[in-house]
Amino acid sequence: MKTLGRLTLASLLLAGTATAQDARLERLKAEAATKVEARAKLVQEIIDMVFSFGELGMQEVETSKYLTGLLEKEGFRIERNVAGIPTAWTATWGSGKPVIALGSDIDGIPQSNQKPGVGYRESLVTLAPGHGEGHNSGQAVNIAAALVVKEIMQRERIPGTLILWPGVAEEQVATKAHYVRAGIFKDTDVNLFTHVGNNLGVSWGQSGSNALLSVIFKFRGQTAHSAGAPWRGKSALDAVMLMAQAWEMKREHLELPQRSHYVIPDGGDQPNVVPQTASIWFYFRERDYPRTMAMFEAAKKMAEGAALMTETQVDSINIVGSAWSGHFNKTIAEVTYENIRKVGLPKWDDADIALAKGLQRELGVREVGLETQVDPLGGPVNEATRMGGGSDDIGDISWNMPTVTLRFPSNIPGLPGHNWANGISMATPLAHKGGVAGAKVQAMTLLDILLTPKVVADAWAYFRDVQTKETKYTSFLGPNDKPAIWLNADIMAKYRDEMRKYYYDPTKFRTYLDQLGIRYPTLKGIAQ
Repeated sequence: MKTLGRLTLASLLLAGTATAQDARLERLKAEAATKVEARAKLVQEIIDMVFSFGELGMQEVETSKYLTGLLEKEGFRIERNVAGIPTAWTATWGSGKPVIALGSDIDGIPQSNQKPGVGYRESLVTLAPGHGEGHNSGQAVNIAAALVVKEIMQRERIPGTLILWPGVAEEQVATKAHYVRAGIFKDTDVNLFTHVGNNLGVSWGQSGSNALLSVIFKFRGQTAHSAGAPWRGKSALDAVMLMAQAWEMKREHLELPQRSHYVIPDGGDQPNVVPQTASIWFYFRERDYPRTMAMFEAAKKMAEGAALMTETQVDSINIVGSAWSGHFNKTIAEVTYENIRKVGLPKWDDADIALAKGLQRELGVREVGLETQVDPLGGPVNEATRMGGGSDDIGDISWNMPTVTLRFPSNIPGLPGHNWANGISMATPLAHKGGVAGAKVQAMTLLDILLTPKVVADAWAYFRDVQTKETKYTSFLGPNDKPAIWLNADIMAKYRDEMRKYYYDPTKFRTYLDQLGIRYPTLKGIAQ
Protein backbone atom coordinates (compact mmCIF):
# COMPACT_ATOMS: atom_id res chain seq x y z
CA MET A 1 0.00 0.00 0.00
CA LYS A 2 2.88 2.35 0.76
CA THR A 3 4.34 1.65 -2.70
CA LEU A 4 1.00 2.26 -4.34
CA GLY A 5 0.65 5.49 -2.40
CA ARG A 6 4.06 6.66 -3.50
CA LEU A 7 3.24 5.83 -7.15
CA THR A 8 -0.05 7.69 -6.92
CA LEU A 9 1.68 10.71 -5.40
CA ALA A 10 4.40 10.63 -8.08
CA SER A 11 1.78 10.39 -10.82
CA LEU A 12 -0.08 13.36 -9.40
CA LEU A 13 3.11 15.37 -9.20
CA LEU A 14 3.98 14.53 -12.82
CA ALA A 15 0.50 15.41 -13.97
CA GLY A 16 0.67 18.68 -12.10
CA THR A 17 4.04 19.50 -13.64
CA ALA A 18 2.75 18.71 -17.13
CA THR A 19 -0.31 20.88 -16.54
CA ALA A 20 1.88 23.75 -15.37
CA GLN A 21 4.15 23.36 -18.41
CA ASP A 22 1.15 23.34 -20.74
CA ALA A 23 -0.22 26.46 -19.08
CA ARG A 24 3.13 28.20 -19.43
CA LEU A 25 3.37 27.28 -23.10
CA GLU A 26 -0.12 28.55 -23.85
CA ARG A 27 0.59 31.77 -21.95
CA LEU A 28 3.79 32.37 -23.92
CA LYS A 29 2.07 31.58 -27.22
CA ALA A 30 -0.66 34.11 -26.46
CA GLU A 31 2.03 36.63 -25.58
CA ALA A 32 3.88 35.89 -28.82
CA ALA A 33 0.75 36.52 -30.89
CA THR A 34 0.25 39.85 -29.14
CA LYS A 35 3.88 40.82 -29.69
CA VAL A 36 3.65 39.93 -33.41
CA GLU A 37 0.60 42.17 -33.73
CA ALA A 38 2.65 44.95 -32.15
CA ARG A 39 5.24 44.44 -34.93
CA ALA A 40 2.70 44.80 -37.74
CA LYS A 41 4.50 47.95 -38.91
CA LEU A 42 7.73 45.97 -39.33
CA VAL A 43 5.88 43.28 -41.31
CA GLN A 44 4.45 45.96 -43.59
CA GLU A 45 7.81 47.62 -44.15
CA ILE A 46 9.61 44.37 -44.99
CA ILE A 47 6.87 43.28 -47.40
CA ASP A 48 6.75 46.65 -49.13
CA MET A 49 10.53 47.07 -49.29
CA VAL A 50 11.23 43.68 -50.84
CA PHE A 51 8.33 44.17 -53.25
CA SER A 52 9.86 47.43 -54.45
CA PHE A 53 13.19 45.73 -55.26
CA GLY A 54 11.50 43.18 -57.56
CA GLU A 55 14.74 41.25 -58.10
CA LEU A 56 15.11 38.01 -60.05
CA GLY A 57 16.84 34.86 -58.87
CA MET A 58 20.58 34.99 -58.17
CA GLN A 59 20.40 38.80 -58.47
CA GLU A 60 18.61 39.54 -55.17
CA VAL A 61 21.37 41.95 -54.18
CA GLU A 62 19.30 44.75 -52.63
CA THR A 63 16.91 42.28 -51.01
CA SER A 64 19.67 40.33 -49.29
CA LYS A 65 21.51 43.48 -48.24
CA TYR A 66 18.35 44.88 -46.67
CA LEU A 67 17.30 41.69 -44.86
CA THR A 68 20.74 40.83 -43.49
CA GLY A 69 21.23 44.43 -42.37
CA LEU A 70 17.96 44.32 -40.46
CA LEU A 71 18.79 40.99 -38.80
CA GLU A 72 22.35 42.04 -37.98
CA LYS A 73 21.00 45.04 -36.06
CA GLU A 74 18.81 42.63 -34.09
CA GLY A 75 21.83 40.62 -32.94
CA PHE A 76 21.86 37.82 -35.48
CA ARG A 77 25.20 36.50 -36.72
CA ILE A 78 25.29 36.77 -40.51
CA GLU A 79 27.13 34.44 -42.86
CA ARG A 80 27.07 35.65 -46.46
CA ASN A 81 27.84 33.94 -49.77
CA VAL A 82 26.79 30.56 -48.40
CA ALA A 83 27.20 27.59 -50.73
CA GLY A 84 29.10 29.88 -53.10
CA ILE A 85 25.96 31.90 -53.91
CA PRO A 86 26.48 35.69 -53.60
CA THR A 87 22.89 36.50 -52.53
CA ALA A 88 22.53 33.53 -50.15
CA TRP A 89 23.06 33.94 -46.40
CA THR A 90 22.22 32.60 -42.99
CA ALA A 91 21.30 34.63 -39.90
CA THR A 92 21.85 32.77 -36.63
CA TRP A 93 20.94 33.62 -33.04
CA GLY A 94 20.99 31.61 -29.82
CA SER A 95 22.79 28.46 -28.74
CA GLY A 96 22.12 24.83 -28.09
CA LYS A 97 19.28 22.56 -29.07
CA PRO A 98 16.85 22.51 -30.68
CA VAL A 99 18.16 24.15 -33.85
CA ILE A 100 15.25 25.51 -35.88
CA ALA A 101 15.66 26.88 -39.42
CA LEU A 102 13.16 29.35 -40.89
CA GLY A 103 13.24 29.81 -44.66
CA SER A 104 11.32 31.62 -47.35
CA ASP A 105 11.99 32.53 -50.98
CA ILE A 106 12.98 36.03 -52.08
CA ASP A 107 13.11 36.08 -55.91
CA GLY A 108 10.70 37.56 -58.42
CA ILE A 109 9.23 36.77 -61.84
CA PRO A 110 10.28 38.20 -65.26
CA GLN A 111 8.00 40.77 -66.90
CA SER A 112 5.63 40.89 -63.89
CA ASN A 113 6.34 44.47 -62.78
CA GLN A 114 3.02 45.84 -61.55
CA LYS A 115 1.59 48.70 -59.51
CA PRO A 116 0.29 47.30 -56.22
CA GLY A 117 -3.34 47.83 -55.33
CA VAL A 118 -4.34 48.48 -58.95
CA GLY A 119 -6.80 45.84 -60.13
CA TYR A 120 -5.70 45.72 -63.76
CA ARG A 121 -2.48 45.59 -65.78
CA GLU A 122 -0.43 48.72 -65.09
CA SER A 123 3.30 48.45 -64.51
CA LEU A 124 5.76 50.88 -62.99
CA VAL A 125 8.52 49.84 -65.44
CA THR A 126 7.20 48.17 -68.58
CA LEU A 127 8.22 44.49 -68.92
CA ALA A 128 10.57 44.73 -65.93
CA PRO A 129 10.67 41.99 -63.29
CA GLY A 130 8.44 42.06 -60.24
CA HIS A 131 6.99 39.94 -57.49
CA GLY A 132 4.44 38.14 -59.64
CA GLU A 133 4.19 35.28 -57.17
CA GLY A 134 4.60 37.01 -53.84
CA HIS A 135 8.05 35.97 -52.66
CA ASN A 136 8.44 39.44 -51.15
CA SER A 137 6.28 38.45 -48.17
CA GLY A 138 7.65 35.28 -46.58
CA GLN A 139 10.75 36.74 -44.97
CA ALA A 140 8.54 39.25 -43.13
CA VAL A 141 6.62 36.33 -41.62
CA ASN A 142 9.78 34.60 -40.42
CA ILE A 143 11.62 37.69 -39.22
CA ALA A 144 8.72 39.03 -37.17
CA ALA A 145 8.19 35.60 -35.61
CA ALA A 146 11.90 35.10 -34.89
CA LEU A 147 12.33 38.51 -33.27
CA VAL A 148 9.35 37.98 -30.97
CA VAL A 149 10.45 34.47 -29.97
CA LYS A 150 14.05 35.66 -29.49
CA GLU A 151 12.75 38.23 -26.98
CA ILE A 152 10.80 35.57 -25.09
CA MET A 153 13.74 33.13 -25.16
CA GLN A 154 16.04 35.74 -23.64
CA ARG A 155 13.65 36.62 -20.83
CA GLU A 156 12.62 33.04 -20.07
CA ARG A 157 16.14 31.64 -20.57
CA ILE A 158 14.95 29.10 -23.12
CA PRO A 159 17.78 27.31 -24.93
CA GLY A 160 17.76 26.88 -28.68
CA THR A 161 19.12 28.25 -31.94
CA LEU A 162 17.25 30.10 -34.68
CA ILE A 163 18.62 30.15 -38.25
CA LEU A 164 16.95 32.31 -40.89
CA TRP A 165 17.77 31.72 -44.56
CA PRO A 166 16.51 32.79 -48.02
CA GLY A 167 15.31 30.71 -50.93
CA VAL A 168 17.43 32.24 -53.68
CA ALA A 169 16.36 31.67 -57.30
CA GLU A 170 13.50 29.37 -56.35
CA GLU A 171 11.85 30.07 -59.68
CA GLN A 172 14.82 28.31 -61.28
CA VAL A 173 14.96 25.72 -58.42
CA ALA A 174 18.62 26.66 -58.41
CA THR A 175 19.92 26.74 -54.83
CA LYS A 176 18.40 24.53 -52.13
CA ALA A 177 20.10 21.35 -53.34
CA HIS A 178 23.36 23.31 -53.14
CA TYR A 179 22.50 24.38 -49.57
CA VAL A 180 22.03 20.73 -48.62
CA ARG A 181 25.27 19.71 -50.29
CA ALA A 182 27.14 22.54 -48.53
CA GLY A 183 25.90 21.26 -45.17
CA ILE A 184 24.28 24.47 -43.93
CA PHE A 185 21.47 22.41 -42.33
CA LYS A 186 23.61 19.55 -41.02
CA ASP A 187 22.80 20.23 -37.33
CA THR A 188 19.23 21.43 -37.84
CA ASP A 189 16.41 19.70 -35.97
CA VAL A 190 13.41 21.20 -37.76
CA ASN A 191 12.92 23.42 -40.80
CA LEU A 192 9.90 25.75 -40.91
CA PHE A 193 9.34 27.08 -44.41
CA THR A 194 6.77 29.68 -45.46
CA HIS A 195 5.17 30.43 -48.80
CA VAL A 196 2.56 32.93 -49.88
CA GLY A 197 -0.95 31.64 -50.57
CA ASN A 198 -4.52 32.81 -50.32
CA ASN A 199 -5.33 30.96 -47.08
CA LEU A 200 -3.68 29.71 -43.91
CA GLY A 201 -2.71 26.11 -44.43
CA VAL A 202 -0.22 23.31 -43.94
CA SER A 203 -0.01 19.68 -45.03
CA TRP A 204 1.97 16.55 -44.30
CA GLY A 205 3.14 13.50 -46.21
CA GLN A 206 3.96 13.15 -49.89
CA SER A 207 3.05 16.33 -51.74
CA GLY A 208 1.59 16.61 -55.22
CA SER A 209 4.58 18.53 -56.52
CA ASN A 210 6.84 17.03 -59.16
CA ALA A 211 10.56 16.49 -58.94
CA LEU A 212 12.43 18.63 -61.47
CA LEU A 213 15.66 18.89 -63.42
CA SER A 214 16.55 22.19 -65.07
CA VAL A 215 19.11 21.57 -67.82
CA ILE A 216 20.67 23.64 -70.60
CA PHE A 217 21.94 21.80 -73.69
CA LYS A 218 24.47 23.79 -75.74
CA PHE A 219 25.41 22.90 -79.31
CA ARG A 220 28.37 24.06 -81.38
CA GLY A 221 28.62 24.11 -85.18
CA GLN A 222 30.34 26.26 -87.79
CA THR A 223 29.47 29.65 -89.22
CA ALA A 224 29.08 30.45 -92.89
CA HIS A 225 27.31 33.00 -95.04
CA SER A 226 23.67 31.92 -94.93
CA ALA A 227 23.11 32.87 -98.56
CA GLY A 228 26.59 32.88 -100.11
CA ALA A 229 27.80 29.48 -98.87
CA PRO A 230 25.18 27.84 -96.64
CA TRP A 231 26.56 24.40 -97.50
CA ARG A 232 29.70 25.28 -95.57
CA GLY A 233 27.78 25.97 -92.37
CA LYS A 234 26.93 23.56 -89.57
CA SER A 235 23.93 25.06 -87.79
CA ALA A 236 23.77 24.68 -84.02
CA LEU A 237 20.27 26.11 -84.23
CA ASP A 238 19.22 23.22 -86.47
CA ALA A 239 20.37 20.85 -83.74
CA VAL A 240 18.36 22.75 -81.12
CA MET A 241 15.23 22.68 -83.29
CA LEU A 242 15.62 18.98 -84.03
CA MET A 243 16.02 18.24 -80.34
CA ALA A 244 12.91 20.30 -79.55
CA GLN A 245 10.91 18.42 -82.17
CA ALA A 246 12.19 15.08 -80.90
CA TRP A 247 10.98 15.98 -77.42
CA GLU A 248 7.57 16.96 -78.79
CA MET A 249 7.29 13.44 -80.24
CA LYS A 250 8.45 11.96 -76.92
CA ARG A 251 5.63 13.65 -74.98
CA GLU A 252 3.06 11.30 -76.54
CA HIS A 253 4.78 8.38 -74.86
CA LEU A 254 5.25 9.81 -71.38
CA GLU A 255 2.97 9.19 -68.44
CA LEU A 256 0.40 11.88 -67.75
CA PRO A 257 1.96 13.33 -64.54
CA GLN A 258 5.04 14.51 -66.47
CA ARG A 259 5.53 18.19 -67.14
CA SER A 260 8.22 19.35 -69.54
CA HIS A 261 8.85 22.68 -71.24
CA TYR A 262 11.69 24.60 -72.83
CA VAL A 263 12.94 27.92 -74.14
CA ILE A 264 15.75 28.73 -76.57
CA PRO A 265 18.11 31.22 -74.84
CA ASP A 266 20.57 31.27 -77.76
CA GLY A 267 19.25 30.90 -81.30
CA GLY A 268 22.13 32.51 -83.13
CA ASP A 269 23.17 36.09 -83.78
CA GLN A 270 21.55 37.14 -87.07
CA PRO A 271 19.83 35.41 -89.99
CA ASN A 272 22.62 35.81 -92.52
CA VAL A 273 25.16 33.94 -90.38
CA VAL A 274 24.73 30.21 -89.87
CA PRO A 275 24.57 29.89 -86.04
CA GLN A 276 27.76 28.47 -84.60
CA THR A 277 26.23 28.27 -81.12
CA ALA A 278 22.71 27.63 -79.88
CA SER A 279 21.14 26.35 -76.69
CA ILE A 280 17.88 24.94 -75.41
CA TRP A 281 16.82 25.05 -71.75
CA PHE A 282 14.53 22.30 -70.48
CA TYR A 283 12.57 21.73 -67.31
CA PHE A 284 11.96 17.99 -66.90
CA ARG A 285 9.37 17.18 -64.23
CA GLU A 286 8.08 13.86 -62.95
CA ARG A 287 6.84 12.44 -59.68
CA ASP A 288 10.15 11.28 -58.28
CA TYR A 289 13.89 11.02 -58.78
CA PRO A 290 13.98 7.85 -60.96
CA ARG A 291 11.26 8.99 -63.36
CA THR A 292 12.81 12.45 -63.74
CA MET A 293 16.25 10.98 -64.37
CA ALA A 294 14.73 8.74 -67.06
CA MET A 295 13.47 11.85 -68.85
CA PHE A 296 16.92 13.41 -68.59
CA GLU A 297 18.61 10.31 -70.01
CA ALA A 298 16.19 10.27 -72.94
CA ALA A 299 16.90 13.94 -73.63
CA LYS A 300 20.65 13.32 -73.64
CA LYS A 301 20.18 10.70 -76.37
CA MET A 302 18.10 13.15 -78.39
CA ALA A 303 20.84 15.77 -78.08
CA GLU A 304 23.39 13.29 -79.40
CA GLY A 305 21.08 12.37 -82.27
CA ALA A 306 20.42 16.00 -83.16
CA ALA A 307 24.16 16.66 -83.23
CA LEU A 308 24.74 13.67 -85.53
CA MET A 309 22.01 14.79 -87.93
CA THR A 310 23.43 18.31 -88.20
CA GLU A 311 27.14 17.47 -88.03
CA THR A 312 27.43 19.66 -84.96
CA GLN A 313 28.47 18.66 -81.47
CA VAL A 314 26.93 18.79 -78.03
CA ASP A 315 29.12 21.45 -76.46
CA SER A 316 27.87 21.02 -72.89
CA ILE A 317 24.99 19.75 -70.76
CA ASN A 318 24.60 21.92 -67.66
CA ILE A 319 22.31 21.25 -64.70
CA VAL A 320 21.03 24.69 -63.71
CA GLY A 321 18.69 23.60 -60.94
CA SER A 322 16.90 20.64 -59.42
CA ALA A 323 14.20 19.71 -56.95
CA TRP A 324 12.90 16.65 -55.23
CA SER A 325 9.17 16.34 -54.77
CA GLY A 326 8.41 17.49 -51.24
CA HIS A 327 7.45 15.20 -48.36
CA PHE A 328 6.39 17.07 -45.24
CA ASN A 329 6.51 16.09 -41.60
CA LYS A 330 3.34 14.86 -39.92
CA THR A 331 4.23 15.89 -36.36
CA ILE A 332 5.29 19.43 -37.22
CA ALA A 333 2.32 19.88 -39.56
CA GLU A 334 -0.13 18.87 -36.83
CA VAL A 335 1.47 21.27 -34.35
CA THR A 336 1.42 24.06 -36.93
CA TYR A 337 -2.20 23.38 -37.79
CA GLU A 338 -3.33 23.70 -34.19
CA ASN A 339 -1.78 27.16 -34.17
CA ILE A 340 -3.45 28.00 -37.48
CA ARG A 341 -6.80 27.17 -35.87
CA LYS A 342 -6.01 29.43 -32.92
CA VAL A 343 -4.89 32.38 -35.05
CA GLY A 344 -7.51 32.16 -37.80
CA LEU A 345 -7.75 34.29 -40.90
CA PRO A 346 -7.40 38.08 -40.82
CA LYS A 347 -10.47 40.27 -40.75
CA TRP A 348 -10.73 41.42 -44.35
CA ASP A 349 -12.31 44.84 -44.82
CA ASP A 350 -14.39 46.18 -47.70
CA ALA A 351 -11.32 47.50 -49.54
CA ASP A 352 -9.55 44.13 -49.42
CA ILE A 353 -12.63 42.31 -50.74
CA ALA A 354 -13.20 44.96 -53.42
CA LEU A 355 -9.65 44.52 -54.72
CA ALA A 356 -10.05 40.75 -54.83
CA LYS A 357 -13.38 40.80 -56.62
CA GLY A 358 -12.31 43.59 -58.96
CA LEU A 359 -9.23 41.65 -60.07
CA GLN A 360 -11.19 38.41 -60.41
CA ARG A 361 -13.70 40.28 -62.59
CA GLU A 362 -10.87 41.75 -64.66
CA LEU A 363 -9.42 38.28 -65.26
CA GLY A 364 -12.77 36.73 -66.10
CA VAL A 365 -12.79 34.23 -63.24
CA ARG A 366 -15.43 33.63 -60.60
CA GLU A 367 -15.79 36.55 -58.17
CA VAL A 368 -15.31 34.74 -54.89
CA GLY A 369 -13.49 37.49 -53.02
CA LEU A 370 -11.18 36.26 -50.24
CA GLU A 371 -11.07 33.14 -48.11
CA THR A 372 -13.01 33.33 -44.86
CA GLN A 373 -12.39 29.83 -43.40
CA VAL A 374 -9.02 28.15 -42.92
CA ASP A 375 -8.18 25.13 -45.02
CA PRO A 376 -8.28 21.73 -43.31
CA LEU A 377 -5.01 20.02 -42.48
CA GLY A 378 -3.73 18.49 -45.71
CA GLY A 379 -2.52 14.90 -45.95
CA PRO A 380 -0.55 12.80 -48.42
CA VAL A 381 -1.58 12.71 -52.07
CA ASN A 382 -3.15 9.58 -53.50
CA GLU A 383 -0.34 8.00 -55.50
CA ALA A 384 -2.82 6.14 -57.69
CA THR A 385 -4.45 9.36 -58.90
CA ARG A 386 -1.51 11.76 -58.65
CA MET A 387 -1.31 13.89 -61.78
CA GLY A 388 1.78 16.03 -61.25
CA GLY A 389 2.19 19.77 -61.25
CA GLY A 390 4.64 22.44 -60.14
CA SER A 391 7.91 22.01 -58.29
CA ASP A 392 9.81 23.60 -55.42
CA ASP A 393 13.32 22.85 -54.26
CA ILE A 394 12.14 22.91 -50.65
CA GLY A 395 11.64 19.26 -51.53
CA ASP A 396 15.40 18.64 -51.23
CA ILE A 397 15.43 20.06 -47.72
CA SER A 398 12.31 18.10 -46.74
CA TRP A 399 14.17 14.85 -47.52
CA ASN A 400 17.06 15.82 -45.23
CA MET A 401 15.24 16.94 -42.07
CA PRO A 402 11.69 17.32 -40.71
CA THR A 403 10.15 20.15 -42.73
CA VAL A 404 6.78 21.80 -43.29
CA THR A 405 5.60 24.69 -45.43
CA LEU A 406 3.22 27.18 -43.81
CA ARG A 407 1.00 28.86 -46.39
CA PHE A 408 -0.24 32.29 -45.36
CA PRO A 409 -2.92 34.48 -46.99
CA SER A 410 -1.46 37.43 -48.87
CA ASN A 411 -2.69 36.69 -52.38
CA ILE A 412 -6.04 36.47 -54.14
CA PRO A 413 -7.87 33.28 -55.18
CA GLY A 414 -8.28 32.43 -58.86
CA LEU A 415 -5.05 33.95 -60.23
CA PRO A 416 -2.86 32.30 -62.91
CA GLY A 417 0.42 32.26 -60.97
CA HIS A 418 3.77 33.59 -62.22
CA ASN A 419 1.90 36.59 -63.56
CA TRP A 420 1.58 40.34 -63.03
CA ALA A 421 -1.84 39.75 -61.45
CA ASN A 422 -0.28 37.82 -58.59
CA GLY A 423 1.72 40.91 -57.64
CA ILE A 424 -1.26 43.24 -57.29
CA SER A 425 -2.04 42.44 -53.66
CA MET A 426 1.54 41.95 -52.55
CA ALA A 427 2.25 45.44 -51.19
CA THR A 428 -1.21 46.24 -49.87
CA PRO A 429 -3.07 45.91 -46.55
CA LEU A 430 -4.24 42.50 -47.75
CA ALA A 431 -0.66 41.18 -47.82
CA HIS A 432 0.28 42.99 -44.61
CA LYS A 433 -2.61 41.39 -42.67
CA GLY A 434 -1.83 37.97 -44.09
CA GLY A 435 1.83 38.35 -43.18
CA VAL A 436 0.96 39.20 -39.58
CA ALA A 437 -1.33 36.16 -39.35
CA GLY A 438 1.43 33.94 -40.73
CA ALA A 439 3.97 35.38 -38.29
CA LYS A 440 1.68 34.62 -35.34
CA VAL A 441 1.40 30.99 -36.41
CA GLN A 442 5.14 30.74 -36.98
CA ALA A 443 5.99 32.25 -33.59
CA MET A 444 3.60 29.95 -31.77
CA THR A 445 4.98 26.90 -33.59
CA LEU A 446 8.52 27.92 -32.67
CA LEU A 447 7.53 27.95 -29.00
CA ASP A 448 5.91 24.51 -29.32
CA ILE A 449 9.18 23.12 -30.68
CA LEU A 450 11.39 24.94 -28.16
CA LEU A 451 9.38 23.96 -25.09
CA THR A 452 8.15 20.47 -26.00
CA PRO A 453 11.05 18.06 -26.63
CA LYS A 454 8.58 15.33 -27.62
CA VAL A 455 7.68 17.35 -30.74
CA VAL A 456 11.23 17.12 -32.07
CA ALA A 457 11.55 13.46 -31.06
CA ASP A 458 8.27 12.52 -32.75
CA ALA A 459 9.15 14.54 -35.85
CA TRP A 460 12.40 12.61 -36.28
CA ALA A 461 10.64 9.30 -35.60
CA TYR A 462 8.28 10.03 -38.50
CA PHE A 463 11.20 11.16 -40.68
CA ARG A 464 13.25 8.01 -39.99
CA ASP A 465 10.59 5.33 -39.62
CA VAL A 466 8.05 6.46 -42.20
CA GLN A 467 9.31 9.02 -44.68
CA THR A 468 12.82 7.70 -45.34
CA LYS A 469 12.31 4.05 -44.44
CA GLU A 470 12.30 2.99 -48.09
CA THR A 471 13.22 6.17 -49.98
CA LYS A 472 16.67 7.68 -49.55
CA TYR A 473 17.69 11.09 -50.83
CA THR A 474 20.08 11.23 -53.77
CA SER A 475 20.88 14.68 -55.11
CA PHE A 476 20.31 15.38 -58.78
CA LEU A 477 23.53 17.42 -58.65
CA GLY A 478 26.75 15.90 -59.87
CA PRO A 479 30.07 16.57 -58.08
CA ASN A 480 31.04 19.25 -60.61
CA ASP A 481 27.67 21.05 -60.83
CA LYS A 482 28.04 24.59 -59.50
CA PRO A 483 25.38 27.19 -58.66
CA ALA A 484 24.22 29.09 -61.75
CA ILE A 485 25.04 32.48 -60.27
CA TRP A 486 24.93 34.08 -63.73
CA LEU A 487 21.15 33.60 -63.97
CA ASN A 488 19.13 36.74 -64.77
CA ALA A 489 22.17 39.05 -64.68
CA ASP A 490 21.42 40.50 -68.12
CA ILE A 491 17.76 41.13 -67.33
CA MET A 492 18.51 42.91 -64.07
CA ALA A 493 21.28 44.96 -65.69
CA LYS A 494 18.74 46.12 -68.28
CA TYR A 495 16.06 47.22 -65.81
CA ARG A 496 17.68 47.87 -62.43
CA ASP A 497 18.47 51.58 -62.88
CA GLU A 498 14.90 52.36 -63.84
CA MET A 499 13.48 50.13 -61.09
CA ARG A 500 15.71 51.83 -58.51
CA LYS A 501 13.66 55.03 -58.92
CA TYR A 502 10.76 53.21 -57.30
CA TYR A 503 12.46 51.68 -54.27
CA TYR A 504 10.40 52.16 -51.13
CA ASP A 505 11.56 54.78 -48.61
CA PRO A 506 9.93 54.03 -45.24
CA THR A 507 11.57 57.08 -43.67
CA LYS A 508 9.41 59.33 -45.83
CA PHE A 509 6.26 57.32 -46.53
CA ARG A 510 4.07 55.22 -44.27
CA THR A 511 3.47 52.57 -46.94
CA TYR A 512 4.56 51.85 -50.50
CA LEU A 513 1.06 52.69 -51.71
CA ASP A 514 1.47 56.13 -50.11
CA GLN A 515 4.82 56.60 -51.85
CA LEU A 516 3.31 55.73 -55.23
CA GLY A 517 0.20 57.83 -54.64
CA ILE A 518 -2.11 54.86 -55.24
CA ARG A 519 -5.56 54.84 -53.70
CA TYR A 520 -6.47 51.43 -52.30
CA PRO A 521 -8.04 49.80 -54.19
CA THR A 522 -7.92 51.28 -57.68
CA LEU A 523 -10.37 49.47 -59.94
CA LYS A 524 -11.74 49.89 -63.44
CA GLY A 525 -15.08 51.62 -63.68
CA ILE A 526 -15.00 52.95 -60.13
CA ALA A 527 -14.51 56.66 -59.52
CA GLN A 528 -11.55 57.36 -57.27
